[in-house]
Amino acid sequence: MDAVTLQSQLKNAPAAPVYLVIGPQQMIIQKVRETFLKLIPQEEQVMNVGSYDLEEEGLGQALDDAMSAPFFGEKRLVFLNKPNFLTTNGGKTKIKQDPELLAQYLNHPQPSTILVIIAPYEKLDGRKKVVKQLKKNAVEVTAQPLTEQAARAAVEQNVLNSGYQFADGALTELVKRTNADYSSMIANIQKLMLLEYENKIISVEDIQSLVPQTLDSNVFDLVNAVLQHQQERSISLYRQLLESQQQPLQINAVLVSQFRLLLQVKILSARGLSQGTLANKLQVHPYRVKLGLQTVRNFSLTDLINAYLGLIRVEKALKTTSRSPELLFQLFMLQYSQQVKASKKAD
Repeated sequence: MDAVTLQSQLKNAPAAPVYLVIGPQQMIIQKVRETFLKLIPQEEQVMNVGSYDLEEEGLGQALDDAMSAPFFGEKRLVFLNKPNFLTTNGGKTKIKQDPELLAQYLNHPQPSTILVIIAPYEKLDGRKKVVKQLKKNAVEVTAQPLTEQAARAAVEQNVLNSGYQFADGALTELVKRTNADYSSMIANIQKLMLLEYENKIISVEDIQSLVPQTLDSNVFDLVNAVLQHQQERSISLYRQLLESQQQPLQINAVLVSQFRLLLQVKILSARGLSQGTLANKLQVHPYRVKLGLQTVRNFSLTDLINAYLGLIRVEKALKTTSRSPELLFQLFMLQYSQQVKASKKAD
């Protein structure tokens, strides 16, 4: 279930003994945490709420707390945070946990305790016996990244509930500048509401002035300019990134990553994979896949490969020569434009 369904369910029915919150979206995790905290009266929370970081603290200590009876209250709430031992890279932490302790607790959970396991990961290691048992015994709450459509709807509702509204095009600008990341959108909404405290309307100009574009977002504009072999615009955008104190190797790494994604999207979409399937398979936000699909329709696989390989050569040159990054990028653009022209002649 999602966070909204959880909130509704807990208003109308008793809480289950064990919950598993899984996904990396921190804003959703925080909302879920607050939902559970409301189940314990504020005056009882000091004595009846426990929270443990399982990368730093022992599982045995946390489960002993879960097994304890509530202190002058009806319920005890215990959060188990970051159970890294349930993932594929479990064990790479300061403390080695014994999964059998959790398995034993799941067999006989304390009726007066609400145990909430918060796993801020894309997924757990489904091969592990304790994970299979957890999936069977716990109520699962998703904190996975929202799709663009769901993030838009949630943010717009949040703004309306606060007595504000978006001007035409403002929500789209916010989506673009945050790559449709729900947590980033919500964090920026707080600043925008303060700015427009009097008239309650958030404009495109407000967002452009207060919400910085991510490096990925800036680079995406550059990617389009490169693919359209707009040399002057490409060089101007590259120069702007340098002037904003971005490191040349970092800029190039993001460019390489973007072109790698475009290649993957181009190849896999040709095999009939849908946008949602691509996002899951490539482990990237659906919004990035959506933009990628829009981009690759207009360019050949050869164009994408030439750009990708050219940027790999730029990366090598950045690491092995003292030539200026801007000059190396200009040479890349010149060579790439020549390759595109040659490819068109060959066709």
